[in-house]
Amino acid sequence: MITATQIRGARAMIGMSIEELAAASGLPVETVTALEKGEFEGEPHALFDVRSTLEAHGIIFLSSGNQDEGGPGIRLRARISTDDGIRPENLNAANDD
Repeated sequence: MITATQIRGARAMIGMSIEELAAASGLPVETVTALEKGEFEGEPHALFDVRSTLEAHGIIFLSSGNQDEGGPGIRLRARISTDDGIRPENLNAANDD
């Protein structure tokens, strides 16, 4: 289960508006607003849709107990870059910037 605070924080962390989250998750703006206020009753599918959408945008939800201190939280998934830079053996004056 995720909390309303985690939803708000995750959305802010990735710079997504309520309208963008609603569109991406296929839900009405009013439903996303209600979820962010903690009004989960009768909306289990909506909560799942919001969570799935945020996870697809790189959010990892942490439950309480995942860390030494504190309660539930969020973090960004590590970005995998295909650009590893220039390997030391390939360094030369031509690529010295």
